[in-house]
Amino acid sequence: MREFDYRRASDVPGAVALLDSDPDARYLAGGTNLVDLMKSGVERPHRLVDVRDLPLDGIEPTPAGGVRIGATVTNSDLAAHPLIRTRYPALAQAVLAGASGQLRNMATVGGNLLQRTRCAYFTDTTAPCNKRAPGSGCAAVRGENRNHAVLGASAHCVAVHPSDMAVALAAIDGMVHYETAQGPGELPLGWFYLPVAETPHRETALPAGALITGVTLPPAPVAARSRYRKVRERASYAFAVGSVAAALDVRDGVVRDVRLAFGAVASRPWRARAAERTLTGAPADAASFAAAADAELAAARPLSHNGFKVTLMRNLTVAVLSELAEEAR
Repeated sequence: MREFDYRRASDVPGAVALLDSDPDARYLAGGTNLVDLMKSGVERPHRLVDVRDLPLDGIEPTPAGGVRIGATVTNSDLAAHPLIRTRYPALAQAVLAGASGQLRNMATVGGNLLQRTRCAYFTDTTAPCNKRAPGSGCAAVRGENRNHAVLGASAHCVAVHPSDMAVALAAIDGMVHYETAQGPGELPLGWFYLPVAETPHRETALPAGALITGVTLPPAPVAARSRYRKVRERASYAFAVGSVAAALDVRDGVVRDVRLAFGAVASRPWRARAAERTLTGAPADAASFAAAADAELAAARPLSHNGFKVTLMRNLTVAVLSELAEEAR
């Protein structure tokens, strides 16, 4: 690890100013991803700006009926909070599925949103990777790609986003708030992550130097009946092979509202809009759930080793929605 400057910020404007003065600086909160990337040489910042002590660790209801979550709230505190467990249970479940207790005690909401792919070619500095070194190529396209993307990928990158939390936030339309030297801003989670296209190294729409200050969850009665289900290759904590965040409102046997997002199938949390459109107004049964999954997965383009993900995601979607429908009866 090369030498770097370390600064501890005491307020949000001060943190932003420290990063604004050095484009090769990074914010540091829990460090559960960034420090690992520094050790492997993927990230090489000249300066770390420690934001862990900023007053951004609250969870509180909003006047509109939603919930505001500060960026430095730990994953453990988020998953345990009564407002999250009762109003947005899929979010609590996603966080608990994401890592061990030790990591959840350190990892923060803002850092979770910004964690980078676990593609082995990205973390191997000897391998070509357009996300790490633009223009060098993508070794995964013709290499080991069992855990890579089947939706929304390009010839330039087929890596998947690793966050569980972000999948649940995508399903419930979370809003990301940030601060820059020019003032505050916000981005809907659906716009926060950029399509991979020809620039996979540009992962989010955050302005340069922006500090995430929090996430707002909208009032969403449908989210009170929601679930997050993750498939992984071992029972212990591991990154997803595929995951589903779903919320379902059923009345008189008909789907009145549905929210659906997929994880571990694309470079960003994948909001399943086609599936939602297909399912809204349809009978709440396994046939309808399967038709909705098929509508979404029609755009899938499997790689040489991950065609199984299409079947997995279809079956997982049907299973999660069926469980939610049964609860509504």
